[in-house]
Amino acid sequence: MQSERYQQGLTKLNEIDGEAGQKVLESLAGVCPDLARYIIEYPFGDIYQRPGLSLGSRELVTVAALTAMGHCAPQLEVHLHGALNVGCSQRELVEVILQMSVYAGFPAAINGMAVARKVFEARGLLPATS
Repeated sequence: MQSERYQQGLTKLNEIDGEAGQKVLESLAGVCPDLARYIIEYPFGDIYQRPGLSLGSRELVTVAALTAMGHCAPQLEVHLHGALNVGCSQRELVEVILQMSVYAGFPAAINGMAVARKVFEARGLLPATS
């Protein structure tokens, strides 16, 4: 039986990231199920449950941080989908990534925009490129 914290985290993960979040957990199951549990319990069971920021604000901050880090394309993709799932607009996401060009540099922003394009195309928000 899983703890209430785990159950709340899993509910929040599914609300935000849906299938993409489940794929992350599945990818860890055979290698390190403890890491999957930590992801569910701490970020989604504790932090995302806190008052003070909306889910949209939390996802915008997460997109900014992952863009600035510059080496987190898979996680950025999941959180771009998550941001759209909780009501953030395509324009907001583009602006957040563009803002990171000032603080994290052009390479990080360019890489972030490439991931955003992939997400927007997958969701039918942009025409597919060849």
